Amino acid sequence: MSRGAEKLTDALYGAGWSTLKKLPEPAAVRLGRTIADVAWKRRGKGVLRLEANYARVVPDASPRRLAELSRAGMRSYMRYWMESFRLPAWSEERIRDGVTVEDVHLLTDGLDRGRGVILALPHLANWDLAGAWVTTKLKTPFTTVQERQKPESLYDRFVAYRSGLGMEVLPHTGGSAFGTLARRLRAGGLVCLVADRDMSSSGVEVSFFGETARMPAGPAALAQQTGALLLPATLWYDSSPVMRGRVHPPVDVPEEGTRKEKTAAMTQALADAFATGIAAHPQDWHMLQRLWLADLDPAKGPRRAGGGGTR
Repeated sequence: MSRGAEKLTDALYGAGWSTLKKLPEPAAVRLGRTIADVAWKRRGKGVLRLEANYARVVPDASPRRLAELSRAGMRSYMRYWMESFRLPAWSEERIRDGVTVEDVHLLTDGLDRGRGVILALPHLANWDLAGAWVTTKLKTPFTTVQERQKPESLYDRFVAYRSGLGMEVLPHTGGSAFGTLARRLRAGGLVCLVADRDMSSSGVEVSFFGETARMPAGPAALAQQTGALLLPATLWYDSSPVMRGRVHPPVDVPEEGTRKEKTAAMTQALADAFATGIAAHPQDWHMLQRLWLADLDPAKGPRRAGGGGTR
C-alpha cells in the first residue's frame, strides 16, 4: 500500500469513529446496508473470496444460494463496522442489553475459581461488542492481541478504540505478547483471542470443513503452559439489535502425547467448535481472506488433515 493510500485509509477510519457514532441507530443501520449492497453488487475480490469460503462451509449450496449468502455476509460485515464505529458512544445500558450469551457460566465459574481463562473466537459477528459486554456486563477486564496495521497511526487508532472499551491491547508482533498473556493467566485473568486465522504462517494444520487450514497455536500453548481454562466461543446476529453468543465446553489438555501433539489436538478441537458456530450462521462469518491451504498455495490442491472432522 502506498503512503497516500495509507493516509486515506487512516482518514476514513478516523471519520468513521468521529462522525458515524453521532448517527441515530436506524440511520446507521440503513447506511450500513446500503454500503454493503453496493459493495456486493460490485463483485470485488473481497466478495468473491467470501463466496468461495462460504462454498466450503455450505458445500451443497447452489450459485444462487451462495450469492444470497455473500449479500447477507456483507450486510453482517457492515453491521460489525457500524456497531464498532458507534460503540464508543453507546451507554453502558446499551452495551449490557446489546448481547446475550448462552452458557456464560462456563466463563464466570472459571474466573470465580481464580483460574485464568482463555476465550477463543472466530471472526463471527462482532467480537469487539462481545469484548465491551464482558468489560461492562461482567465487569471483567481482559487482555487481547492486535495485529499491527499500516500506517502506524491506524494501529494506534485501533488500540485507543479497544483500550477505551476496557481491553488491554498487546501488539501481535514483537515477541513479548505470549509472555505477557501467560502472566495475566497465571494471575487468574482473562485473555480473549480471535483464533480462526493464522497470521504467522507457523500455526497448526487442522481439518476445517473437510480441508486443511492453519490456525494459531497460541491458545492451546497458553493453556498448557499456564493451566488456564480454554473455552471456544461463537457469536451470531439475528433480526434484532441484540447479538447472540455461546460459550462452548472447555477444551482440555490431553493426558498423553508430546507438547506438539497436545497442541495439535487442542487446536483441532477449537476448529471443530468454530465450525459448529460457522455452519449454523455462515452469513456472520466475516472471512474475506484466503484461509485454506489449497487457496494459499493452489499448486498443492485440496489436502485432508488428520485429527477428525468438523461436524
